[in-house]
Amino acid sequence: MSDREKADREKAMHPEDLTRLFVERANAKDAEGLALLYEEDAVMAYPPGSETVGRAAIQKLWADLLPKMPAFEPEAPLPTLISGDLALTSTPPRDGAGARAQVVRRQPDGSWLRVLDHPELGRS
Repeated sequence: MSDREKADREKAMHPEDLTRLFVERANAKDAEGLALLYEEDAVMAYPPGSETVGRAAIQKLWADLLPKMPAFEPEAPLPTLISGDLALTSTPPRDGAGARAQVVRRQPDGSWLRVLDHPELGRS
């Protein structure tokens, strides 16, 4: 994908948009599109018990996982906490086990990207 095509992708203009865009891109099996929802040095607490660090590593992780995964279902977000250019977003998983939480940061263009992502917080 060219830099122009990347620039033309929909951006999250509100922190809550990241969850919707994540589901859309995951269901399209778009690992690159998912990675573009993260800052360059983002950290994702996945797979369980480890961390994936950096946009390139996050893209590789999703490229490996998405072909084997079922469709993602949208989850209603919990209220977002915003302090300046940082926000905490979260969703309760449909299965009721644990929670999902992300720290996101407003970018210079006004869009938001994930900085820290904990997709399976509290699962046993």
